[in-house]
Amino acid sequence: MGRRYPLFSYLILFVAVFFPNRLLFADNLSCLICHESLKGTYVTGKGVESSLHVNGDKFAASVHGDLECTNCHVRYEDNPHSLPEESADLALNRIAEAIAKKSPVDPVAQAACSQCHPDIYEEVRQSVHGVNIFQKKEIDGALCLDCHGSPHEIVHAADAGHHSSESPVAYGRIVETCGRCHEKKSVSLKYGFSTKIIERYDESFHGKKYHLGGNDLPVCTTCHGAHNIRAQSDPAAMVYGANKIELCGQCHAGANTKFVAAITHKPIGKDNPIPYYAEKGLILLTFLVISGCAIHIVLDIFSLIRQAAQVRRRRRNEVARNESSVAG
Repeated sequence: MGRRYPLFSYLILFVAVFFPNRLLFADNLSCLICHESLKGTYVTGKGVESSLHVNGDKFAASVHGDLECTNCHVRYEDNPHSLPEESADLALNRIAEAIAKKSPVDPVAQAACSQCHPDIYEEVRQSVHGVNIFQKKEIDGALCLDCHGSPHEIVHAADAGHHSSESPVAYGRIVETCGRCHEKKSVSLKYGFSTKIIERYDESFHGKKYHLGGNDLPVCTTCHGAHNIRAQSDPAAMVYGANKIELCGQCHAGANTKFVAAITHKPIGKDNPIPYYAEKGLILLTFLVISGCAIHIVLDIFSLIRQAAQVRRRRRNEVARNESSVAG
């Protein structure tokens, strides 16, 4: 037993020497010795599939790289550890119990986001996503990890760049990230919103310029918010009623009720007349143009055939007259 700690110290020293780029706490290194080598997934006693693997390099480069593992995994203190039996503090336990259905593997760890980000977490709880999770006990509402990805690999969205794949909430990926849920037909039908929200955005002027690499175009979070997203029927929502005039006016000076009526995600129909009749007009125009071209081509072909027939007829007549002259 007396030789256990010197051996462990040598192991920590080995990792620190051969992996100097990892600015981690010594306790984190002891965690990574196992968790970085663990591959694949496992199934918990509750039948939930999860992974124990942690990429040490990505964790060191993440925004959480200077934290200890136990700052979030507060119930795991001994190493090697067994299943946690001790409970966290009362406030953390209450949050963990509220999101246990959403986060069945380690709800305390996900609830720990509230310790460092209390104001943001409260915004999320009051948002349409938070109400769905904390009050309605649904599991398809978005919580921290649904948008930001693995807590072991989160990087600053501003540092990721427009086309970076590092951060799911970077400007260049936020539409894709929101679309993972908002394009699911099951979710759309369940909550009564369009199944083509992202498609309508992509078709819009904003969406087309965004996908061409524009850096100042409105994206999901520009109009709906990020952590404080409210239901469209909520007077506090950025897209509620008259709030839209102020919202659009931030980019479009002089925006009025008629201007904001052309909602990006609104399905094209008679209740959205400008794009509806414009689409019908373009369809009719396209049909007339194609039909006109087709008729022109058919008439041209008919004219060529008729001309060819006339030429053959004249030639036969000329041959017949020549033969008559020779015979006479």
